[in-house]
Amino acid sequence: MARIAFIGLGIMGSPMAVHLHNAGHRVVGYNRTPDKTRALVEAGGSAAASVAEAVADADVVALMVTDTPDVVEILTGEGGVFETARPGTLVIDFSTIRPDVTADLAEQARRKGFRIIDAPVSGGEAGARNATLSIMVGGTEEDFAAARPVLDVVGRTVVHVGPNGSGQTVKAANQLIVAGHLAVLAEAVVFLEAYGVDTAAAIEVLGGGLAHSAIMEHKAPQMLDRSFEPGFRLDLHHKDLGIVTSAAREAGVVTPVAALAAQLVAAARASGDGNLDHSALFRTVARLSGRE
Repeated sequence: MARIAFIGLGIMGSPMAVHLHNAGHRVVGYNRTPDKTRALVEAGGSAAASVAEAVADADVVALMVTDTPDVVEILTGEGGVFETARPGTLVIDFSTIRPDVTADLAEQARRKGFRIIDAPVSGGEAGARNATLSIMVGGTEEDFAAARPVLDVVGRTVVHVGPNGSGQTVKAANQLIVAGHLAVLAEAVVFLEAYGVDTAAAIEVLGGGLAHSAIMEHKAPQMLDRSFEPGFRLDLHHKDLGIVTSAAREAGVVTPVAALAAQLVAAARASGDGNLDHSALFRTVARLSGRE
């Protein structure tokens, strides 16, 4: 059983840390908002007052934070992981950040004697709570093997996809696919409602055919009910689509659907929907037709 420092105990990180504690690991959590360590502490884990305190004794440091600058600060900043953790510590970054920055951080980690993998996840809050996340991992085969006892506790589908940065690249592709599905599903629901169709019945039959997807299964009910309690916030999807469009431009890849999805999500945020679930993209699509 490992000594794990878990940094970032939000909607996703908190249940993941609790699962690791329940699996027998010794988990110390740190969050900039200390109140968010409560669930881990109540489960029997412990809380630290700083990154340095959390990682001082750790075998593994896990990160689940919001954006690229957060990861850079936690790893390379004053009192950060690279300065205060023991050489040889395995760093698992569950966050979704830029692939190029991930590759650069991995090179810094190696020079300082650390092991590191990027392990962004898909599955949202439900996947974190049910330990059914899909985890796409970038790093060496050896570091991936060393991380499996941690990854297998929180994920159901755990796949090594290549060297450092590859996990983030695959996650960017995942977020493009999800955004495209959300936009098309929203259009379909608006279209069905405009014709007075029984939308619940329509979604049932569409879900039994080739149009079925996990997005339809989990997000169509939210659109039909106009219930957008956040499982994955539009603000975060906006950030992720920025990663997609930037990385595609750097690679010289044309992604017109990604550009359109990014603009729709940006419009949703501009309308004040950023803190809603990303299925609330429906509201923007409906507004464009004057139906919301």
